[in-house]
Amino acid sequence: MAAAAAAKKPGWRVVLRALRNRKTGFMALFGFASGLPFALFLGTLYAWLTDAGVDLETMGVFSLIGLAYAFQFLWSPLLDRLDLPALRRLGKRKQWIVLAQVVLGIVLLTMAALDPRSQLGLFSLLAAIGAFASATQDIVINAWRIDIADEEATIDILSTVTQAGFRLASLVGGALGLIMAERIGWPQTYMVMGGILLAIGIAGLFAPDADASGPTAEQVDEMLALRRTGELTPRVRATALGIVGVLWAGALAVVITFMVRSMTAIPQNRPDPTEFIATWGPLIVIATVVLPALVAGWLASQKRQGRNLLTADAPLATVGGFALDHLYRALVLPLVEFVGRMGWSLVLILALVLTYRISDSIWGTFAYPFYLGELQYSKDEVALASKFFGVGAIILGLALGGYLLTAIGRMATLTLGAILAAVTNLLYADLAIGGATMDAASRATGFAWAVTQFGGTEKLARLMLTIGLENLAVGIASAAYVAWLSSIVAKGYSAVQYSLLASLTLLVGTLGRGALGQMIEEQGYFEVFWFVTYIGGIAVVLCLLEWWRQRRAGERAAGVVAPESAATA
Repeated sequence: MAAAAAAKKPGWRVVLRALRNRKTGFMALFGFASGLPFALFLGTLYAWLTDAGVDLETMGVFSLIGLAYAFQFLWSPLLDRLDLPALRRLGKRKQWIVLAQVVLGIVLLTMAALDPRSQLGLFSLLAAIGAFASATQDIVINAWRIDIADEEATIDILSTVTQAGFRLASLVGGALGLIMAERIGWPQTYMVMGGILLAIGIAGLFAPDADASGPTAEQVDEMLALRRTGELTPRVRATALGIVGVLWAGALAVVITFMVRSMTAIPQNRPDPTEFIATWGPLIVIATVVLPALVAGWLASQKRQGRNLLTADAPLATVGGFALDHLYRALVLPLVEFVGRMGWSLVLILALVLTYRISDSIWGTFAYPFYLGELQYSKDEVALASKFFGVGAIILGLALGGYLLTAIGRMATLTLGAILAAVTNLLYADLAIGGATMDAASRATGFAWAVTQFGGTEKLARLMLTIGLENLAVGIASAAYVAWLSSIVAKGYSAVQYSLLASLTLLVGTLGRGALGQMIEEQGYFEVFWFVTYIGGIAVVLCLLEWWRQRRAGERAAGVVAPESAATA
């Protein structure tokens, strides 16, 4: 018992033991595979297009492929329920992970063989396919992480390792990609990156999976359970499926139509992406999140109140009925399960999801204009401070976050991350008015002296210190946030539930950038940094409320279990 207690004692020993786990190694590999195409398609690609002489307006169209990441939840139900006949033996999640990585490798290798200026149409089509495959991979990797977590390779450690792999890949696909392109050329650089993803796809064949033997008897029985006594009647389920299906299909059709029009129309007839996001973005969120959540809440209430339930087992479904049941399980049941389990706490959950990462998700778009335009740093200085030193600080923050998750707990780390992420915005506020405080801190800690020894300046030192402290906070917050988000979804519905919540984080940042840009124009950066700090303060309060909610839920669960345990004893 003493040995078992020591093994469970939180701290670096727990972290190191988890890092030796085979699942953790593959999680780091998959995290890297998730981050590399994201950096290549949404960052480095624009440098290649610039060197090829592609005009800025056309490059703006390429940025629309980022919508694949923001709206990835729209096809997540298919990945939760659809099997690939030839690949199913690999496992429920691995079949899609390996396929996506192979597709990404082939796309990058093919792009390397094209001239983006003379073959722009095919080049843009491949970029869109690559972004879609990358977003699909992200859905399934997140679900895989949740499904395979256990007592040693915990969800907290796996979530931290995922983020570390992702950030390292952003450095490889971003800064290292630029360095490679300068020396060997863009086609060769993308060929190397494609080869890396193909290699990861091959290595992924050997990763474990929670369900690698095909549908079990329990899973087959799960499909039949919808027609048993006490379940909702087929008519009610069909009505709910029809409503949610129409809403999701309509949203998907709107996004696809917008992307096709943007990619194929002549410049003067292309739709305005800013107007689309501002107008259709909130409507898509309402159609795919708010209204389906109300439908799911109504279904959950029907079961609680004993209404519209089968009084006897229904006959076995026909082929059409079985297909409808399958669609219901894929699209509606994940929402019913989540809403039914969370109840009114769902309001708190969504509020926290919408505010926790909003500081860095909105501000990130304006980072380079702030560094290069407002503060007048050179491109080399910004690259050194943000790409190399900054990424290192994030990885250090992730490592520290992983330790804190085991040492002080998930909710304590989540709250600490929210506080640090909010407060570090004030460091940038100081830079916006001259940086006197950061200058003093840089000199007092000896950081300015260290930077000058390597040929830098005190001005560069204060930028590096500011970015380093903020990224350290972002690393801690990211580790805690992904771990918390992973912990509140159900394993059986992880692809849909996690991708839906994660997409909300991306969407709120996308929708808020226009307003923040206008605020910068009218009031300046200093006021904006204080405003973002206030939003971060709201996230801190919501973290405390969620912490209280989880404690209360734990106490209620203990109150239910204790009498039964005592009676058994």
